[in-house]
Amino acid sequence: MMAARCQRTSHSATPEMKTLLLDDEPFELQLLEHHLRRLGFDEVVACRSARAALDLLPGADSGFELIFCDLQMPDIDGVELIRHLRELNYPGGLILVSGEDERILLSVEQLARSRGLNVLGALRKPIVPADLAEVLLRHNARRDAAADAAAACDYAPERVAAAIFNGELVNHYQPKVDLLDGTLAGVETLVRWQHPHDGLVFPDRFVEVAERSGRIDDLTSVVLAEAVRQAWQWRETGLDIKVAVNVSMRSLASLSFAELVLAELERAHMPPSALVIEVTETALMQDPRAPLDILNRLRLKGIGLSIDDFGTGNASLAKLRDIPFSELKIDRGFVHGAAANRLLRAITETSLGMAKRLGMTSVAEGVEDRSDWDFLSAIGCDQAQGYFIARPMPPEDFPEWAADWQERRPGLIACPAGMAV
Repeated sequence: MMAARCQRTSHSATPEMKTLLLDDEPFELQLLEHHLRRLGFDEVVACRSARAALDLLPGADSGFELIFCDLQMPDIDGVELIRHLRELNYPGGLILVSGEDERILLSVEQLARSRGLNVLGALRKPIVPADLAEVLLRHNARRDAAADAAAACDYAPERVAAAIFNGELVNHYQPKVDLLDGTLAGVETLVRWQHPHDGLVFPDRFVEVAERSGRIDDLTSVVLAEAVRQAWQWRETGLDIKVAVNVSMRSLASLSFAELVLAELERAHMPPSALVIEVTETALMQDPRAPLDILNRLRLKGIGLSIDDFGTGNASLAKLRDIPFSELKIDRGFVHGAAANRLLRAITETSLGMAKRLGMTSVAEGVEDRSDWDFLSAIGCDQAQGYFIARPMPPEDFPEWAADWQERRPGLIACPAGMAV
């Protein structure tokens, strides 16, 4: 049965990645395999039966690093397959494929992620080679990042604490620019660890350790103090911009946090209006009493409040009702690709309209390319942030970036005439 429903092909190429394709339509299988072959894939196993494909996976030596799964299968559909992959603890990448309505495709994608699977993305039929290549590039980037993380040591709480107190943490800053005229509007502060042996360590390797070990307030204090000091230095050179700092929910549980923030601003002789506190929406799902106390006090002092990753948690509208946010950051998952995706476009436009009606500054995260920029400009978003503009950088790199941006800016200000609104 399995031999009749699965076909294995090999061809010398790079990357050496064992890949499993599931689709009950022979033509779609052949087309996808053809695209993968042209991209240089080494080994592809094509299956017309989900049951036959599942028989291949439990073995320790199955080695499938990537699975393409059509949602509409006759024996086991894509939703059922996701459940089976979770039970098998499948560690590789999953790419969903379907000709169904895009809302179904995106919903199943979120379901798979909620079950802990490594979902690289979703592709609509017929598959466009450029879309396939983009998803695969994303997989390679994640694989490289995972390899780097695996190669590095696990950091003990004591070592993270030492990094905080020994001055090994450094701030990088990602620009936020005005979509109307391209001017620099502010920066988001992103902490890094300049490890003496491991090089630059990203926050996903140590911030959670600081939270678990009770050192997050110390970490936040260091990041905040340096961000405010840097804002003062920029102001002295004539660069008057807002600096945003991400705050952990654990810090918002301590009523003394407001005094910490105000003391740092006073020490640096900076006005409260120069600072924005960013709070993730999912973090606000806890006991609201202390956060409401702190956030309202900060807002009364003139400090900006930003609801980060808007739309990714629960009770978003209730949080906008209860907390006086001055800025709404639209999550990158709704921004990138919204110009070509009806559902993402609708969500982004709705979030933007809500921000305008509430008098909030709208910031779109995850602006990855020119199409994202043009779309956001056309619908009247206030600010943009993302790799298309700049990656996070140390403050000493800002002058060079600013010079380059001044050259790029004139060509981005006017929305192309053919851009649909």
